[in-house]
Amino acid sequence: MDRLSSTAILPEAFQGARDDITEQLGVVWQQIKAPVIVPLLRLSVLLCLAMSVMLFVEKVYMAVVIVLVKLFRRRPETRYKWEPMGDDAELGNAAYPMVLVQIPMYNEKEVYQLSIGAACGLSWPSDRIIIQVLDDSTDPAIKELVQIECRRWASKGVNIKYEIRDNRNGYKAGALKEGMKHSYVKQCDYVAVFDADFQPEPDFLWRTIPFLVHNPQIGLVQGRWKFVNSNECLMTRMQEMSLDYHFTVEQEVGSSTYAFFGFNGTAGVWRIAALNEAGGWKDRTTVEDMDLAVRASLKGWKFIFLGDLKVKSELPSTLKAYRYQQHRWSCGPANLFRKMAMDIARNKNVTLWTKVHVIYSFFFVRKIVAHIVTFIFYCVVIPATVLVPEVEVPNWGLVYIPSTITLLNAVGTPRSLHLLVFWILFENVMSLHRTKATLIGLLEAGRVNEWVVTEKLGDVMKTKVAAKAARKPRIRIGDRLHLLELFTGAYLFFCGCYDLSFGKNHYYLYLFLQAITFFVVGFGYVGTFVPQP
Repeated sequence: MDRLSSTAILPEAFQGARDDITEQLGVVWQQIKAPVIVPLLRLSVLLCLAMSVMLFVEKVYMAVVIVLVKLFRRRPETRYKWEPMGDDAELGNAAYPMVLVQIPMYNEKEVYQLSIGAACGLSWPSDRIIIQVLDDSTDPAIKELVQIECRRWASKGVNIKYEIRDNRNGYKAGALKEGMKHSYVKQCDYVAVFDADFQPEPDFLWRTIPFLVHNPQIGLVQGRWKFVNSNECLMTRMQEMSLDYHFTVEQEVGSSTYAFFGFNGTAGVWRIAALNEAGGWKDRTTVEDMDLAVRASLKGWKFIFLGDLKVKSELPSTLKAYRYQQHRWSCGPANLFRKMAMDIARNKNVTLWTKVHVIYSFFFVRKIVAHIVTFIFYCVVIPATVLVPEVEVPNWGLVYIPSTITLLNAVGTPRSLHLLVFWILFENVMSLHRTKATLIGLLEAGRVNEWVVTEKLGDVMKTKVAAKAARKPRIRIGDRLHLLELFTGAYLFFCGCYDLSFGKNHYYLYLFLQAITFFVVGFGYVGTFVPQP
């Protein structure tokens, strides 16, 4: 009996201690809530609402511009002189400008044949084009394969150069910069750049070069990306929605108004004189393409975006590859903004409105505010108001503005409207990664210059899945777990449970869905799984 009574007493003791701790925590919470938590949360709500309004105005402005462009049919051919390149009886092929085509690559075993083949298939006088393969591969076997492919095309009469270097300094920017130093480049007037997974159509040069030939103020002609694997998985469909908006709206607006937009790093043709005047390729950030575009615009060069010129490319279909890509695309612009904001403001070659467009609209709102407000407001602040009911978010900031922004984003991909809810939830999850990368770029923290080449699969899934059909792919748990996403999902789930029990605004409907999405991504159950050997 004594033993029984003692064991019965122990749980009561633990229960009492737990109650004491809970009571103490409750007292501390009540003491700091009114003087500290409530004012800070109200300030956070105000700041997030201000950023939401900035983003809303920017989205509406771009929507209005696009409507006017479509209504008045302001195509590039109507705004700039464009005439098809024709033969000259006296000059012959010498009447055509010399074009350099650069293909930077790094261990691109799955796609190197596609890009080299497409570049060699470009329709242009054979003695007026040079294909330059810039191979930074570190795998000797892959380097040999690329070299053999170049020899194969050279044997067919294609003027193709295989170039390597003894280091990877500057990554892609370094390779492109070294490529421009070769003696044969001096005879070239224009340079087209294609990443290793891009496959231009044969008429690409016929449609772009005339703009540069007939309009000496134009420094860049940019084509649009077309995704060959957008239907591979739900994650690639989400990417397609985001990138289609970028091309059909953001790039089109920049081209139609200020003749400025960020070079996409591929599927574009530069006037070599503009590239050189801007200072050439620089590797100070992970967005060497945007860096070059900003510097060229500050020299007064104009850019054209051709929305109907589509170049096939591949979307990253594994979560790991997509996360690395988004880190680079978010960190780089923020870091470039830090480095160039004052240079842009002090520049005397462009108008005040162009400066405002580049600093405020292009950089601050689209590259910084958009990422931060998406995560902080919808995944941190709004859930926190569930725990602090004294702080309220007005309906216009909670419902109307985000709904309008979402619908405007969806116009780029009408075929995916039914996936809008999935897109919202997925974008909110990725905003965590983008916000972290943006802050790293602004603060020039540890991973600011991290460059991981985006993995391309090509047809690898077809071959690997067939070969491994009888075998279950090995999964490394460490590669699949993403702790920040799991922590955020737990926070949202807790807030959802609290709102379900004590709240009145029914936020839990959103909070549970968003928490589940964070958990799905956090455990790595998104994107394509590549069987391991």
